[in-house]
Amino acid sequence: MKVVRGFYSVAYSVRLCRPDVICAYPITPQTEIVERLAEMYANGELGNCEYVTAESEFGAASILVGASATGARTFTATCSQGLILMSEVLWNASGMRLPIVLVNANRSLSAPLSIWNDHQDSMAMRDAGIIQVYAESNQEVHDMIPQAYKVAEDRRVMLPFMVCMDGYKLTHAYEPVDLLDQEIVDGFLPAYDPPVKLTTKKPLTFGSYATPDCYMEFRVAMHDAMDRARKVMDNVFQEWAEVSGRDWGGHISNGEEAETCVIAMGSLAGLVRNVVEELRKEGKSVSFIKLRTFRPFPAEELRKALTGASKVIVFERSLSLGSEPPVTLDVKSAIQKMGIDVYSVVVGLGGRDVPRELVKSTIQEVLEDRVKPGLHFKAKQFEEVIP
Repeated sequence: MKVVRGFYSVAYSVRLCRPDVICAYPITPQTEIVERLAEMYANGELGNCEYVTAESEFGAASILVGASATGARTFTATCSQGLILMSEVLWNASGMRLPIVLVNANRSLSAPLSIWNDHQDSMAMRDAGIIQVYAESNQEVHDMIPQAYKVAEDRRVMLPFMVCMDGYKLTHAYEPVDLLDQEIVDGFLPAYDPPVKLTTKKPLTFGSYATPDCYMEFRVAMHDAMDRARKVMDNVFQEWAEVSGRDWGGHISNGEEAETCVIAMGSLAGLVRNVVEELRKEGKSVSFIKLRTFRPFPAEELRKALTGASKVIVFERSLSLGSEPPVTLDVKSAIQKMGIDVYSVVVGLGGRDVPRELVKSTIQEVLEDRVKPGLHFKAKQFEEVIP
């Protein structure tokens, strides 16, 4: 056990996974992840890995697409505008079935400019064919990196994998982390053996032009791969629990059944769980679900966990402008036939603090029927609205 910052816990875990190519471009608040990896590279700690500094996030993702297509195990980290700049390439990466692993240090999107934490950046990529898992702590992020490679590189999956960690809340935080041993990771994660790869001896085409008579089949194949990823992730999560002794649960982590259930993900999960436990001690019929996997969305697991519930509160840290927030939409889709009222509560955009008192009062309002189901913003009310 060692007290380290979130940056270091990520870089250390990436090193243990023996990547072949790391490509990076700095952007706050993920910069120190790739700085630590650059330091390891300079010190000869990354073995035969190639470390490339790109001219932009678009360039970094493009380099990794080329490297992954040749059979290399690859890694990068980014966030916010950097992730959006990568987006064109990452959509190509998923379409070409390249298992690139990246860490996204969740950060708000412009404009207005904000360098602080929320989930709007990764949510904007929810339909890109990239697996998304949201971590609550730096230990969970540290443990998730080897699992991400094992899932992404499974021949039944072959899709990019994005591990999401809250910027500043985790990246800059010092936490006790049980750092993994190389022996444990080597025994868990085999060397990458791609089903196909680019070589000079056997030329192939990746990401070719597709006419209308075959394009849809490619997208359906990606959808099927994402669906298969659910079972692969179940197996990998279970295997990791046996190997490491740390069980982070499956796609969701939930407590006992109750009339009212509260859902949260990322670093906010710890606070919400603690408030729910306090309310339960006061005799309130309330429970907590931590949502770990957002893509593929764990609809079946959620339905089982919400058996007996009549109300669901979803704490959101993102928006889908002109519609309901992203997590709420998927939750409502999963439970639409169960007759459960859904309360969508948007908090913490742009890094705004989410006080314990706010979480507790919000849950109490629902428990006491003082608010109606639907969308609720926990933000200041401005007298003058700027159009």
